[in-house]
Amino acid sequence: MCGIIGITGRDDAVDGILAGLTRLEYRGYDSAGVVVRDGDELLVTKRAGKLDNLKSALADEPTSGRVGIGHTRWATHGAPNDANAHPHLGPTGRVAVVHNGILENYQALRAELDGATFASDTDSEVAAHLVERELDAMDTPDLFEAVRRTVARLEGAYSLCFVALDDPDTIVVAKFEAPLIVAAADGVGYCASDVAALIEHTKDVAALLDGQLARITPDGVEVRDLAGNPAEPHRYTVDWDLSAAEKQGYDTFMLKEIHEQPRAVADTLLGRFDEGRLHLDELQTDEREFGRVDKVFVLACGTSRYAGMVAKYAIEHWAGIPCEVEEASEFRYRDPILDPHTLVIAISQSGETTDTIAAALHARDQRAPVIALCNIVGSTLAREADGVLYTHAGLEVAVASTKAFTTQIVGGLLLALYLAQQRGRMYGSEIEDILGRLQQIPSALEQVLELDGEIRQLAEQYQAVPYTMFIGRHVGLPIAYEGALKLKEISYLHAEAFAAGEMKHGPIALIEDGSLVVALAAAGHVFGKMVSNIQEVRARGASVLAIGTEGSTADLKANADHVLTLPEAPHELAGPILSVVPLQLFAYHIATLRGEDVDQPRNLAKTVTVE
Repeated sequence: MCGIIGITGRDDAVDGILAGLTRLEYRGYDSAGVVVRDGDELLVTKRAGKLDNLKSALADEPTSGRVGIGHTRWATHGAPNDANAHPHLGPTGRVAVVHNGILENYQALRAELDGATFASDTDSEVAAHLVERELDAMDTPDLFEAVRRTVARLEGAYSLCFVALDDPDTIVVAKFEAPLIVAAADGVGYCASDVAALIEHTKDVAALLDGQLARITPDGVEVRDLAGNPAEPHRYTVDWDLSAAEKQGYDTFMLKEIHEQPRAVADTLLGRFDEGRLHLDELQTDEREFGRVDKVFVLACGTSRYAGMVAKYAIEHWAGIPCEVEEASEFRYRDPILDPHTLVIAISQSGETTDTIAAALHARDQRAPVIALCNIVGSTLAREADGVLYTHAGLEVAVASTKAFTTQIVGGLLLALYLAQQRGRMYGSEIEDILGRLQQIPSALEQVLELDGEIRQLAEQYQAVPYTMFIGRHVGLPIAYEGALKLKEISYLHAEAFAAGEMKHGPIALIEDGSLVVALAAAGHVFGKMVSNIQEVRARGASVLAIGTEGSTADLKANADHVLTLPEAPHELAGPILSVVPLQLFAYHIATLRGEDVDQPRNLAKTVTVE
């Protein structure tokens, strides 16, 4: 999500802030900005788009100062434009703020500021207004105390950084459920959302804990809790150098991105339900159109198509609408039947996949409304679609998609629930219950990641197997496809996936002694059938690795050679978000054991821009 960097005590603070923002570009963003104190004025420069736009603006109108904060924003509240870019000022320009997260009670807080004029559509700007109001009420203005009083009233997730004219050379920060790092070295104080922005300055840093605030000056960092008492952050020394900073200490981008999935899923689910209704504000389309939809096409390529297959199950189950999943590269070369009541959902991580864009444009030519489900704000697909739902995975660097895939599944579930809501198929309380259960997924993902050591041992055992078959039923089938793709694209081993019920219609002929079959066998309404399919392949000499859940472990252990036990999914349709992670790790470890470059596999590119 958003990137933050603050510096105090350097004459060239702006240069340092820009360097830090550059280090944070991988996080994904749609605008960037910086504020510095220059004499008796806080000077703000911010631009929508890439960081180069901000750098060009600063080159045209240079600013300087010893204290400042910078920000790269991923839009949540408000469109990605100059006005909504951070930093934001208070009403008289006395306070500036940057923010990562969502302030869930910002509307109530805005209502308290009756008569105030806001310069943006963001939730963040209200924090600057509130801090400035607190300063106005003090006989002796104190930025730290004003921030402490303000954040005590905030609800939601945030890392907030403030500068003010009242406290020269001071940055005050506060943290709750969004990362924030602080440090001081050689007479300079720092804060950042990620240690990558600070590694060129110091390796000794401190991560603020939830509910902690810090006053940062050139003399050091003072940390306190919400009651104003001294508090101790998590201090540590970074043991990797600048060249590895963008990977946050992981050996590869892919491994880093696998481990980022709990946070990415949480971010994609954040702030979706309010006043008894599911809100997908990014869509910016007429809600009535969704009530008229009588058919859905999902268009995507590769991994994104498998996410679309999960969306199909959810759309048909919750919304009661027929749904087809199409390879985008084939869609416009046949005669798809489309009309204004046909909704097209186009899925692409980058939003720049040529085949998917072309298919979406073809659908629009047939007067069908198009919704983009993508990860990059302002991408071509997002611009060309009638509406867009962003997945908040952050920038994904590795070619083999991991966190983008799981957040696409989340996005598909949200769209299915939204269609059900607009068609009157589900009550608000039912949707709220499901969303509440989906909120359990990030913690469940953390549990799945703890299986990494066991999965590596399995990878060591099977790294030389020349052929692996993946099988699944229902929502397990798309994950079987995805597991086979991951193994193929980064290890270059032959792998295929089949619907388990189709085994007897041909694929079982491939099974022989020494074959490996990976079976997606979570507890659910097709579990008994999966056990039968496992027995069939094992009887013909295959080794079976079953991906099960706590409710299916006993039966699987009696029929499979190896069982990876996952926590129960909060809903059967959300199970793929958990079950795909072991397959990502399995492919990852096999590829690394074979000495392959998992981040940049041969012949592949992150974004496919040719047909």
